Amino acid sequence: MTIDEYMAKVPAARRGRVEEIMGRIRSWFPEARITIKYQIPTFVIGRNWVSVANQKGYVSVYTCSEEHIAPYVEKHPGIKHGTGCLNFRDRDEIHFGDLREVVTHALTMEKE
Repeated sequence: MTIDEYMAKVPAARRGRVEEIMGRIRSWFPEARITIKYQIPTFVIGRNWVSVANQKGYVSVYTCSEEHIAPYVEKHPGIKHGTGCLNFRDRDEIHFGDLREVVTHALTMEKE
């Protein structure tokens, strides 16, 4: 699957939101390689990664670490989230300055 094929399957009502999140990540980290991993778009720098996925009722930003998302969840306690992901429901405001911190931490943190 390619990024274009993935995006073609995103419902029109949510496609703009997915494109905006992915576009922001591209602008923040133009050096990141974008690929498909686990059937979803993934931005990769070295061994670090962030994925963006359309889900049934929201758009998820996956980091696979609670440490990466903790500052966002602390500032925005009403946001739906999992262990290492933020789930932006259609009605949720996305605070892009705070999301940038999450993505920066996930893509630039040194791995042991």
